[in-house]
Amino acid sequence: MSSLSEIVIEMPELFSVEEAGSFRETLRKYIQDGDSSFLLDFGGCQFIDSTGLGVIVSSYKKCVETGGTIRLTRMNGNVRKIFELTRLTHVFEIV
Repeated sequence: MSSLSEIVIEMPELFSVEEAGSFRETLRKYIQDGDSSFLLDFGGCQFIDSTGLGVIVSSYKKCVETGGTIRLTRMNGNVRKIFELTRLTHVFEIV
């Protein structure tokens, strides 16, 4: 479920250092264009590494600075466990 102004981004199957750069650039462009609220769909994501987590956190900070936010959805058990272990479940709204 997303709000009307929220942009849904499907996360890659493996979200690691290779994919993190293009994700960062995509979000940066959206923010420059005035969008700042995003729903990251982890339905197809099976793995996330520390670089991927770092990019999501830094992107979240930029969104909050501009009055927006990043919410997460459809996380499988493995990906959710990473967010729980790093306590990022206290930072992000998971829907």
